[in-house]
Amino acid sequence: MHLHPLGPPPTTLDEAAAQQEKLSSLVDATGSGPSDPRTVAGIDVAHREGTDDVVAAVVVLDATTLRPVETRTARGRACHPYEPGFLALRELPAVTAALEALETAPELIVCDGAGVAHPRRFGLACHVGLLTGLPTIGVAKTPPVPFEMPKPARGCWTPQVDGDEVVGRALRTQHGVRPVFVSVGHRIALDAACDHVLRLSRHRLPETTRRADRLARDAVLQV
Repeated sequence: MHLHPLGPPPTTLDEAAAQQEKLSSLVDATGSGPSDPRTVAGIDVAHREGTDDVVAAVVVLDATTLRPVETRTARGRACHPYEPGFLALRELPAVTAALEALETAPELIVCDGAGVAHPRRFGLACHVGLLTGLPTIGVAKTPPVPFEMPKPARGCWTPQVDGDEVVGRALRTQHGVRPVFVSVGHRIALDAACDHVLRLSRHRLPETTRRADRLARDAVLQV
């Protein structure tokens, strides 16, 4: 899969913050994404406890059956300790390697992590969106910014607000389950992103994330 380089990888937090602020202006938070996608991809990263070993997993699914079409993993080492707002410093090299290995270019990508729901409006899903040029959604398992709990019915949501800006939504994907946290990655608006996430969700997490999470967790045990 062909990727678009984003410039030299940052080596410090200051360099990473400057890159995020510069690239955030390139994010396109409009559009509906693919109206009837044939393929969708999920990305997740697992960390081996007590080590710097990481595994990125990419799972491409048939958008109708939600069955896997192609899977790829890439192993690496996290060269930076975890810092809030700088997840890409640790995960992006492995994610990039897994994406480059793909033979099937998906029409939509769902990342485990935030998009514009980020201090500098440029989370991991935005990185992936600009790298691939594809419509990309961030779906985080934990809230990147504060939120009010939505009503319990599937499809109910509440906004996630940072300052005076709506940056994402807490979305119920099934009745009574904990919400997931959806934000724009690239080339899709928030309304459309939530619609796609609901269509992909048979459980709390969209099937893209569930399968990528499982693949990454299994692979990291083999590192």
